[in-house]
Amino acid sequence: SFGINALYGPLPKEIGLLTNLKSLAIGVNNFSGSIPAEIGNCTKLIKMYIGNTGLAGEIPLSFANLVLLEDVLLNDVDLTGQVPEFIGKWTKLTILRIQGTSLSGPIPSSFSNLTSLRELNLVANNFSLEGLDKRDLPGLKCLQKNFPCNRGKGIYSDFLINCGGPQIRSVTGEIFEREDEELGLASSFVSDRQRWAVSSVGLYARSINYIWVVNSLDSELFQSARHSSSSLRYYGLGLENGGYTVTLQFAEIDILGSNSWRGLGTRYFNIYVQGRLVEKDFAIRRTAGDSTVRAVQRKYKANVSENYLEIHLFWAGKGTISIPILDFKPTVVNRPLSKKKYRTGTIVGVIVGLGLLSIFTGVVIFIIRKSRKRYTDDEELLNMDVNPYTFAYSELKNATRDFNPSNKLGEGGFGTVYKTWEETICCRNRSNFAIKLYGCCYEGDNRLLVYEYLQNGSLDHALFGGDKTLQLNWPTRFEICMGVARGLAYLHEEASIRIIHRDVKASNILLDSNLLPKVSDFGLAKLYDDKETHMSTRVAGTIGYLAPEYAMRGYLTEKTDVYAFGIVVLELVSGRKNFDVNLENEKKYLLDWAWNLHENSREVELLDHELTEFNMEEAKRMIGISLLCTHSSHFLRPPMSRVVAMLSGDVEVSDITSKPGYLTDWRSDDTSSSSFSAFQTKDKGSSASNSTSFVRPRDGNLKQMLGVKINEGR
Repeated sequence: SFGINALYGPLPKEIGLLTNLKSLAIGVNNFSGSIPAEIGNCTKLIKMYIGNTGLAGEIPLSFANLVLLEDVLLNDVDLTGQVPEFIGKWTKLTILRIQGTSLSGPIPSSFSNLTSLRELNLVANNFSLEGLDKRDLPGLKCLQKNFPCNRGKGIYSDFLINCGGPQIRSVTGEIFEREDEELGLASSFVSDRQRWAVSSVGLYARSINYIWVVNSLDSELFQSARHSSSSLRYYGLGLENGGYTVTLQFAEIDILGSNSWRGLGTRYFNIYVQGRLVEKDFAIRRTAGDSTVRAVQRKYKANVSENYLEIHLFWAGKGTISIPILDFKPTVVNRPLSKKKYRTGTIVGVIVGLGLLSIFTGVVIFIIRKSRKRYTDDEELLNMDVNPYTFAYSELKNATRDFNPSNKLGEGGFGTVYKTWEETICCRNRSNFAIKLYGCCYEGDNRLLVYEYLQNGSLDHALFGGDKTLQLNWPTRFEICMGVARGLAYLHEEASIRIIHRDVKASNILLDSNLLPKVSDFGLAKLYDDKETHMSTRVAGTIGYLAPEYAMRGYLTEKTDVYAFGIVVLELVSGRKNFDVNLENEKKYLLDWAWNLHENSREVELLDHELTEFNMEEAKRMIGISLLCTHSSHFLRPPMSRVVAMLSGDVEVSDITSKPGYLTDWRSDDTSSSSFSAFQTKDKGSSASNSTSFVRPRDGNLKQMLGVKINEGR
């Protein structure tokens, strides 16, 4: 074996003197010239691998002597001419892989003698396949170099696949087709409709462990990966011709951070689009700022003129080999640049930051009360990095019919909410699971935000309100749970600016006409830098949803929202509030009661009695996830992308350890006067936020104050 090195010059003819040689691997190198005919003297060869070597020319006629060959790989070698008839004499062959060459002509009839073949791969050559039984080689015709399948038709302009994983729905509602076929050292797969294909060839290095990518658009796309060889190609077939922008996303999920021995490796590979080298020695982790939890993105322009597109990821042997390094995770977005009437193309992957214009039938005006700090002009708002659409005050005044009380939807801690009657408003659709901000108004003393209108109100009204017109059956509740999880995953991990909501609760989850959820009310939200592990801040939020480390120390991370999500899940399952003073002691606090039932394997008792039917497997999954999310240690709460994967069943729900200590310490029947209680207060004269303070209240007015503040928080 010549290994994976940078050897150059002609391959020595003296190899032919090694007449007892049984295995020859020329490997990934930079040789020049042709394949030495003298290798034909090595008549005891059983395995022969020639790939990515730099060699060129025809297959030497002397290879007819190698009749003991059982395993042959010829890939990414500039072989010319036709496939020799004498290969039919290699009757002991069990594996024959010829891929990515310039060989042409028909497949020799002598191939019928290869009765021991278990694997035959002839992808990406120039063969003519007339007379070949396509049942024996499915998809082969599509993957010759001229890509004849759907050629000249231009019937597709988009497709999305989840490379190496199952079918999923993205945060924008796009369906990503599964691409989890087992690919060997040299094999391929063509989709059922011949819309896209993938081929793999070359050396493998197997992975042992993975980490989860938690800071990328559509994180689920990075929770599984395609084990690739040294050469991995993706093809778009039957595409409309025209200009495209190819967007690739990668994430390093094998080589860990620099604090681990597994972080010592680095992979380098080349990227080709339509045969053109667009990246040389590309290193994912280096490009991601030495981070193992961030996806990186690259964009390239490409022209499709013959109805196909090829993306080639090629590892030339640079970087680490002792640590598994060969797992690519490409996702590609393709947008036609042509002004012809083509549909917007999306190819193999994720839509990255491209908003779609949508039309809605109603919007919400959110009026912000003036804060104590008075602005004399709009300069600060105009100089913001973001550029929201701005409405004239007169537009919003007319849309609400002069802020008529009949259009008033309610009041919150930050102002009054009105419904408008405008028919259409356009916005940039970033996530289907977070409420859309259409724009704002800042004229004089007027500060208004314009959101989309969701006619079915809030989740707490649907669950706990007296109006039973909204029937939240089990499938609806499960979809609400999944939608909220996706919305929070978007805020935490996928938005261009990462956001901690800080006030996740049932009343801040709104339902659209199809009872799909949207996370709303970002009045308390905090933006935080990727490098920050946490923020210390004044506590703000709502009783019953506050994580212990945040409530007691003001220690704020995205896991604060994860905790609150866990409480919302329990409310969805049980159909009751997280605290109900009218119930017996063991049931007053929902989380405490859920743990007691879990410890006694009686989770079914937690389910809402108004549910006529439910899926017990999904119910147990939701309850288990809620207990994980409310763990006393924020380090042990799962990230929201992991929660989405557990809800969808892509991964198992992690083992639930012991009951949180704070539930044992804060017994609902504890009447000790030395205990601390929490209640929500509002800073006098400030509209910036609601804060939660911890004091020792007098016993006499504790119940009254808690009642007032809990109601206010809802």
